[in-house]
Amino acid sequence: MKALRLFVVAFVAIISTSLAVQAQDFPLTIEHKFGTSIIPEMPERVATLDFTGADNLLALGVQPVTVRYWYGDYPRAVWPWADALLEGSPEILRGDLNFEQIASTSPDVIIAIASGISADDYEKLSLIAPVVAVPEGKGDYELSWAERIVITGRAIGKEAEAVAKMEAIRDTLAAVADTHPEWAGKSTVLAYATADGQTGGYTSYDMRSQILSDMGFSIAPAVDDVLGGEYSFYVYFSPEEIFRLDSDLLIWFAASDKWEPIRELPGRTFLQATQEGRDLFVGRQVASAFSHGSLLSLPFAIDSLVPMIEAALDGDPRTYADDRPGDLVWTPPNS
Repeated sequence: MKALRLFVVAFVAIISTSLAVQAQDFPLTIEHKFGTSIIPEMPERVATLDFTGADNLLALGVQPVTVRYWYGDYPRAVWPWADALLEGSPEILRGDLNFEQIASTSPDVIIAIASGISADDYEKLSLIAPVVAVPEGKGDYELSWAERIVITGRAIGKEAEAVAKMEAIRDTLAAVADTHPEWAGKSTVLAYATADGQTGGYTSYDMRSQILSDMGFSIAPAVDDVLGGEYSFYVYFSPEEIFRLDSDLLIWFAASDKWEPIRELPGRTFLQATQEGRDLFVGRQVASAFSHGSLLSLPFAIDSLVPMIEAALDGDPRTYADDRPGDLVWTPPNS
């Protein structure tokens, strides 16, 4: 069965690469939810409006003329795994889109596949350069990490290289699953807590949850059940519903290293995952790398998460290898 799966993966990679090479003839036509964009020739100046779009461009050897600020206090709006590859100082887009600022960079193409642009935004941007938006039928942030990589590569004439790099990460995830067969089928939840006391989890639609699935885990059904068939990559729970987070592996995200909302959650210490040491706490750097879901950030995130998960699932609640502060170390009552 394993040999068959490897054959299928290899076959798909070969076909994908073949199609990619054929697709790089310019002019290039790309269909998306706002219509059709034609890129007349291989672009040299690429603007990205995506909140993590600079990463994939840099990984493919392209210097973006714009970078979209998401969060963090880095002066050029890219995180450490990308900063070393960024040359100069591109225009940094903050807050609402500034169309004059984008136009000032004279882009040959504008990539907006994880940007949340509206139809009106698209019309204005199209006056500047061809715009690559999300495909028809896809939500603004619904594309998987792999789809974002391939579409970005196609738009800049480097789809074959993008596919190869994407497949290398998929191979890494498959290797993690193969070397940890005990993880297969175990339930997991990526959980968060907000400063105003809300808590919730990321659903199986979420890119990060899908990566955990590639490692062998399954998303705890109690999280997806809240959706009632609707699409969303996250859900909120009332304090009384914190039980929905209980799973074989409970991962707490603190993307800004703010642990207080998690620390103060009523009922957290009654979760079986907490009491048995099957929870782990992911801080700013690793959470951000995981959330960026890019060619540059995912290798860092995977390398960091694997030993954390191993420690959480080693059967000993006293061991951990994550980012938790000392006061979040579980101490059983009467110990």
